[in-house]
Amino acid sequence: MSKTAKATLWIMIGTMLSKILGFFREIVLANFYGTSAHTDVFLVTLNIPGLIIAVIGSAIATMYIPVYISTKEKHGEEEALKFTNNMLNICCVIAIIIAILGLLFTKEFIDVLAGGFTGAKFDTAVKFTRIMMPGVIFLSASKLFSSYLQANDKFTVPALIGIPYNLIIILAIVVSTFTDFKFLAIGALLAMASQMIFQIPFAFKSSYRYKPYFNLKEENIKELSALVLPMLIGVAIGQLNIAVDRALATTLGDGPLSALNFASRLNDFVMALFVASIITVIYPKLSRLSNGNNKEGFVSTIVKTSNCITLIVLPISVGAIVLAEPIVRILFQRGAFDATSTHMTSIALKLYSLGLIAVAIRDVLIRAFYSLADTKTPMINGSIALLINIVLNFILIKFLGYAGLALSTSIASIVTVLLLFRSLKKKQGYFGGDKIAKTGIKSLIASIIMGGITIVSYKYLYAFIGTSKIEEIIAVALSVLIGAIVYAALIVLFKVDEVKLVFDIIKKTIKR
Repeated sequence: MSKTAKATLWIMIGTMLSKILGFFREIVLANFYGTSAHTDVFLVTLNIPGLIIAVIGSAIATMYIPVYISTKEKHGEEEALKFTNNMLNICCVIAIIIAILGLLFTKEFIDVLAGGFTGAKFDTAVKFTRIMMPGVIFLSASKLFSSYLQANDKFTVPALIGIPYNLIIILAIVVSTFTDFKFLAIGALLAMASQMIFQIPFAFKSSYRYKPYFNLKEENIKELSALVLPMLIGVAIGQLNIAVDRALATTLGDGPLSALNFASRLNDFVMALFVASIITVIYPKLSRLSNGNNKEGFVSTIVKTSNCITLIVLPISVGAIVLAEPIVRILFQRGAFDATSTHMTSIALKLYSLGLIAVAIRDVLIRAFYSLADTKTPMINGSIALLINIVLNFILIKFLGYAGLALSTSIASIVTVLLLFRSLKKKQGYFGGDKIAKTGIKSLIASIIMGGITIVSYKYLYAFIGTSKIEEIIAVALSVLIGAIVYAALIVLFKVDEVKLVFDIIKKTIKR
């Protein structure tokens, strides 16, 4: 098993543990609060610090990796560490300024991000945001520590930061139901701090040493700044897509926002477990290949990564579409999360799943451009997709309600990946697009056949075994197993090149 495959496997294991806890967190939240006004407030405000850091912290942390690798190769580890401390201090200063502005203009934040909130709902959202806003400082530092560890081939620890985060929020949800709703916000702030604290010992173990160095005129900072600005806009565009969806969902009353959130969480699990795990390992490799002008290796890595992700994500997407309702019912329907909530969430899940493969491949292509020190192309293509998403949002919400928001997101994702493919061909020349398309077509045909057999199997088994919760879990599990066997047989029959690598990762995961 290759070093890359082993690293990917460990990230998948760590991510799986974190995401299972994340799912349990959503289940606990659904059980105690359902798709209620309380849930809407918590979900909107919880995402505000993450939204800000996703725009600023993620942009800086992502571009930190290629600059760090380049600095280390050219000037040695000491200079790379000096650059790291400079970046950490700059990020923290920026985060403190953002936190202060957030505390001063909290009401304006809520007006923009949750325009449908009024009265007590609006006031609670303001209180929650003020409590959680200092979390941007912890999240900013956490992002940089994650990037430092990944740049030094330490991938498992950043994949595990969701464990303390989710445990603290789960505890806060339970405590809040017996005490005061505001404990949810306090718990969220502590959870954000835990992500940073969890990584610090491992960073020091990987030779990190803190020094109070701050220099905005350093050559590396200038290089990174030139790359970050377009990326900052690009990431902001992606987050604006999410913000627009959430803002429109708040105008539809209590429930739609929560349904969209629970559905997107299911897709996020797939993205984090398979896609992000692979990309996390591949991105530093792409940066090294780009720095070494190894075009053949660069193209080969893009093709293998895209095809492996396609072979995994496409059947999951089809499976999520055909089994959306039983999956949501099994995972969430209990307590305050009733049959209506299940119906709403399953519709959103089906529509989000239509664009899941596009989101997955999009993330691979974006990292390819970043490793080539091109942050402008993803920004331009993302801007076009944003306009399409917003236009479709306002059109489809009139006819489909909250479902139109999910469908718009999927369509925009598909358009984005098509634009990125075209741009990469113009910039790089041949990049293996024919091989990616060939594998994609084979996987799609196999996935559609699998989906048909899976839903027929589920309906038969559900009627035969019984309709209790446990019996439905058995019916879903058996139908998924049948579908997986059919899909595996088909992709072997179709002689897909990357099938051996995928099976190797899955086999090692089962053994572990």
